[in-house]
Amino acid sequence: RRLRRPTSARPARRFARGPMRDIRSRESGMSNSQTGISLLDVEGGNSPGYSAKNYAGNKSSPNPMAGMSGAALLGTLGLGPGSGSGAGAHTAFHVHLERLVLLLKRTLFGSNKSNAATAAAAVFGAVLLVSLRVSFAVTFVLLACLGSFAFAAFLATWVLDKDEGSPDMREISDAIRAGADGFFKTQYGLIGRLAGATAAGIFVVYSFRRLTEAQIAAGFTRGSFAFLTTVSFVLGAGCSALSGYVGMWVSVRANVRVAGAARRGAREALLVALRAGGFAAVLVVASATAGVASLYAVFAWLYGVSSSSSVTENGGASIHDIPLMLVGYGFGASFVALFAQLGGGIYTKAADVGADLVGKVEAGIPEDDPRNPAVIADLVGDNVGDCSARGADLFESIAAEVISAMILGGSMARRAGLPNGVASGFVAFPLVVHALDCVVTAFGILSVSSMPDGTNDQQDPYEILKGGYHVALGFSMAFFLVASRFMLASVSAPGAWFCFFQCGLIGMGAAYAFVFIAQYYTDYKYPPVRLIAAASTTGHGTNIIAGVAVGMESVAAPVLVISVAIVAAYWRGQTAGLVDAETNEAIGGLFGTAVATMGMLSTAAYVLTMDVFGPIADNAGGIVEMSDQPEAVRDVTDALDAVGNTTKATTKGYAIGSAALASFLLFSAFMDEVQAFTGKPFAVVDIAVPEVFVAGLLGSMLVYLFTSYACAAVGRSAQEVVVEVRRQFAEKPGIMTRECKPDYSRCVAIVAKSALREMLKPGVLAVCGPVVIGVAFRMVGAATGQELLGAKAVAGMLMFATVAGILMALFLNTAGGAWDNAKKFVETGAHGGKNSEAHKAAVTGDTVGDPFKDTAGPSIHVLIKMLATITLVMAPVFLD
Repeated sequence: RRLRRPTSARPARRFARGPMRDIRSRESGMSNSQTGISLLDVEGGNSPGYSAKNYAGNKSSPNPMAGMSGAALLGTLGLGPGSGSGAGAHTAFHVHLERLVLLLKRTLFGSNKSNAATAAAAVFGAVLLVSLRVSFAVTFVLLACLGSFAFAAFLATWVLDKDEGSPDMREISDAIRAGADGFFKTQYGLIGRLAGATAAGIFVVYSFRRLTEAQIAAGFTRGSFAFLTTVSFVLGAGCSALSGYVGMWVSVRANVRVAGAARRGAREALLVALRAGGFAAVLVVASATAGVASLYAVFAWLYGVSSSSSVTENGGASIHDIPLMLVGYGFGASFVALFAQLGGGIYTKAADVGADLVGKVEAGIPEDDPRNPAVIADLVGDNVGDCSARGADLFESIAAEVISAMILGGSMARRAGLPNGVASGFVAFPLVVHALDCVVTAFGILSVSSMPDGTNDQQDPYEILKGGYHVALGFSMAFFLVASRFMLASVSAPGAWFCFFQCGLIGMGAAYAFVFIAQYYTDYKYPPVRLIAAASTTGHGTNIIAGVAVGMESVAAPVLVISVAIVAAYWRGQTAGLVDAETNEAIGGLFGTAVATMGMLSTAAYVLTMDVFGPIADNAGGIVEMSDQPEAVRDVTDALDAVGNTTKATTKGYAIGSAALASFLLFSAFMDEVQAFTGKPFAVVDIAVPEVFVAGLLGSMLVYLFTSYACAAVGRSAQEVVVEVRRQFAEKPGIMTRECKPDYSRCVAIVAKSALREMLKPGVLAVCGPVVIGVAFRMVGAATGQELLGAKAVAGMLMFATVAGILMALFLNTAGGAWDNAKKFVETGAHGGKNSEAHKAAVTGDTVGDPFKDTAGPSIHVLIKMLATITLVMAPVFLD
């Protein structure tokens, strides 16, 4: 029992609360200021004449870190106030940081071991303190991300407060959730092992790789560079996996709530699906932005870099060097996203194809009929393929775009001779844009009202979603203008900020064009989809021909938009007034394209919201059908499902457009990195050199071979499902008369096992292909006396693979979406309606399009960016 002390003798409030705090004060009644002994000194046993006691109840901790003070922990890592730069300075800063580290240590090794929230708060607090030393812009980004997490929590609470419908609905939802959770754990366990092996390989390669002269002068060593790059890779992979889990977590809980809301009205069901998608989207974008910002802040602090200093404190490191250290983060995100997209895509489409071919075509039962043994596997696939994989996909898109833009911004600032205070604005600008992305998305989501005015309940759901997009886009323009004015202003080029703002507007215009083009080619209100539906009346073959033709035609408009956006943004950036300090040449063009990419992705969170909306609505329709709800309820979910197909196609078009621009930036960053390592000009790649041309052909071939592997994987897995469904129908005739239930778990197990097996082949091809090409041509160059042939060949491979990948993904995504909605148009009653010959032909087209739009197409988005990030990470391996 403790005596109450006078107010004047009470210790001041501290960061850390717990049994270890204020030991001397409790025993003597004196405050820390009176004893002159700090909390950290007492626990570390550093106080003169005082013996430290172990109050944590862990007297013989097997972990040596458990008995170390915050100061000792920092000192062990070389991060203490007397280590590195500025010894003796910033003492107060280190005291606060040590207290946070001590709190984290107690959480991990003390009595609060299960308190993950405390650990997360301590880590965030430490990073926030570090960011104050580096850049106030980074601090703003972290605080904005914290606010975004709070908004996501609000959305989750709002959605989870909705009722889960009838007991039948809850039973079906529980089965979907169990299947999704089981596959996710198994899939990500395998991905984790693959990522661990890759991380070890990165550490070994970086331990022996060369360093540039600037890096050596900055105090980098091979060991430190290897360690930090590996940590970046692991963090990127972990955050990407977390993003995938978030997407799945919300979808398996929101589906039944949307189904329950559909019984009360279309508007409420739409709002539940939209806000559930918003929860996943905001968390994904905020996590990607916060992850990059945190790494940037920590790395900059470690090497004594800040925006306020004109000369680096350790004599070498500069603000331009830090972004290159983040490449591992982008590679880790791409690595996990690729395998997540492949595994989830194979799972969802194998189940879908198998269920449709036997259920709809052979047995003549409706979609999502509870008599179909593959229906639960199909609904599980919507979550692990569309929600989980798409979350990881967009996470790596944002990470790759931010890192490449930061690299180009730092490179341009260095060449222009800008001081650190100005250069930090160009480097941190991508982070600020995406932090504001979450804010404008919140405005867009909240603008969709739960109470329709007048006849709003009869509105086209897609128009309602687009209304929210317009709100987000409007706020995005305003915030982009403010951010450009305050972060991209330069005394040497006073008008540069406005030029770059115009580059951002070009990107936003391109994004809006992608949204409209995707809607035009995949919504059955427009001619292309109706053309495919009309072709279904003359047979299966004409349906396939029409779908392929529409898909190929749909490539033209997006390519024109991408081309105009790149050229316009490049030349607007060139006129910004920033010039090379040595040659006086204009150098703002590449950064202009980077800003255009930021503009395109400035509403990425809202676009992802619309994307996650799709599979949630699809799942809700399945739950309504399986629980035998009235036809009016099914009509509501069918309308939302049709809109969901359009929003998914929109997101895929949006994703491939941003991937094209991001890949162009990453290609430029690769050229800069090779030049930095070699000290020789590397601005032009001559494809007339036979080896470079052959490497380009191999890059294009890699895209087609990857697509083949992905589609064939779906086909083989679907065959197993078809055989199993036919077997159950033959052996259990009571299934069709509803006298006995199908064995859903058997189909779930078959699809899960097949998806995990089949995802390895295309995944390994994507990871190993560029490395093999680069190393092989480096050896050819050494044998034939051609300088830097390995790097030139990899550059050629990247160019050709990016072009082929963009075209292939556009074709696959749009053709698949058009086939799907052509089937849904027939199911509305057109051309004979359900169970007509036209409907059977439309189902065949939809079946062909399934692996196109949900497996191969989305995986290519990740592929072309991963090819660029892996070449950035492995660039030294390709050099002579």
